[in-house]
Amino acid sequence: MPDWLVLVLAMLAAVAVVVIITLVRDKRAAEDEDPSETPDVIEYMTMWIGVIYAIVLGLAVAGVWEARSAAQDHVQAEAQALHEIYERVRVYPPDTRDRIRADVDAYAAQVVDKEWKEMADHGRLSRRGADLLAQIRQDVTDYEPKTDFQAQAYQPLVDQVAALDQARSARADSTGATMPNVVWIGLLAGAAITIGMVFALQIRRSRRELILAGLFSATITFMLFLIWDFDEPYSRGITATAQPFLNLFPHIKG
Repeated sequence: MPDWLVLVLAMLAAVAVVVIITLVRDKRAAEDEDPSETPDVIEYMTMWIGVIYAIVLGLAVAGVWEARSAAQDHVQAEAQALHEIYERVRVYPPDTRDRIRADVDAYAAQVVDKEWKEMADHGRLSRRGADLLAQIRQDVTDYEPKTDFQAQAYQPLVDQVAALDQARSARADSTGATMPNVVWIGLLAGAAITIGMVFALQIRRSRRELILAGLFSATITFMLFLIWDFDEPYSRGITATAQPFLNLFPHIKG
């Protein structure tokens, strides 16, 4: 089911619940009930609950968006380190240079063609990708420089392999969900309490009140959906992409 359809259905469901509860409550209300008699303390509490929950929602949205941006930064760093290895080995003998570049191409193709789907479907990196990285490290570190020029290029190449490994590990750490389950419990409970306080104000079935209550619940639903959509940077919503690999290695299959 497309994400946009999930969002529309969730928002419609939230509005429908508010309307149904309001209508049922209105039919069961006593004839002499006066909505204007809502105690001031309830209005004060409702205001503060709404403000606090809005702050929590804002922080949650900022957190998942930052995690998504960090995930994309990890991909960029990994692709850049791989590209530096590819370019810096030009000073090595042709057989060594071609072997390392072939391993680099194989790693980039593995990430783009297979590993990305593995992350999206199963939330983990592939074993083949780790093996290809180990092969790149072995090729780079096992070479013995024959000239001063090659010796000067050796250590930067080793550093780029370490940067590649670090970026890959960071990408692995960003694969899962950003928000812990306990935070989701708090967000959902807070939504129920915040919307429930609307009924504590004795909302009636006037068109204006129903529209405002429906928009209020739909907005909260949209914010929760936005957090859920950004929660897994590589799996759903506006995800981090493998485009940096395609930009730096246009010759591999995308």
